[in-house]
Amino acid sequence: MSLDQDRQALLQAALAHVPFDGWNAVALRAGADDLGWSPARAMNAFPGGARDLMEFFSEQMDLAMLQALERENLESRRVRDRIALAVRRRLELLTPHREAAGRGLSYLALPFNAPLAARLAWRTVDAIWYAAGDQSTDYNYYSKRTLLLGVYSSTLLCWMSDNSEDSAVTWAFLERRIDEVLTVGARVGKGMKSLLDLPDRLCQPNSDLRRRLSRSPLARSPGGARRGLRR
Repeated sequence: MSLDQDRQALLQAALAHVPFDGWNAVALRAGADDLGWSPARAMNAFPGGARDLMEFFSEQMDLAMLQALERENLESRRVRDRIALAVRRRLELLTPHREAAGRGLSYLALPFNAPLAARLAWRTVDAIWYAAGDQSTDYNYYSKRTLLLGVYSSTLLCWMSDNSEDSAVTWAFLERRIDEVLTVGARVGKGMKSLLDLPDRLCQPNSDLRRRLSRSPLARSPGGARRGLRR
């Protein structure tokens, strides 16, 4: 088996233990024992232990989401609907692993795991925007993902405690959050555009100032002309 196949096999085996043991070395060793693997083989698959296992799990969920979205006719949908669908598919893929996801949130909430939590969340929202067709490279790249990060995180927490049929409460919450963010995003976009346009506006010669300079004695003198005050 390849290293990637080893990781996938060990992840599936460990997931059976994570709801009881958490994302830690205990679940990792138990998964390896189920597969009949030596500790060395398990360590080779995930040298960083539970942290690597958690990161690989998140990556696999992101990839599964992208594959699911490839089967959707996204081109016919509005961008906001593409985003909503992507978030929904991502959470639906977690449904068989809801308890493991809950233990994962507890694990990532630990202070020393903050960098990992931020990296995984950013990677997920980046994948969602990629699937939605976003190709921005300017400030929009960061503003879109930052806004979506709030939507995804809050929807995930809602989903974790949602006992309604077919997660109806979560999907209604998701729609409301996206609509709210679209309003905020439009304001942020206008504000950022104004800020980015400010240097250009400052560099534009003031017409009234130019008229007054052109009428000044200095501007009409030969020295003034040489100093570049001519129109």
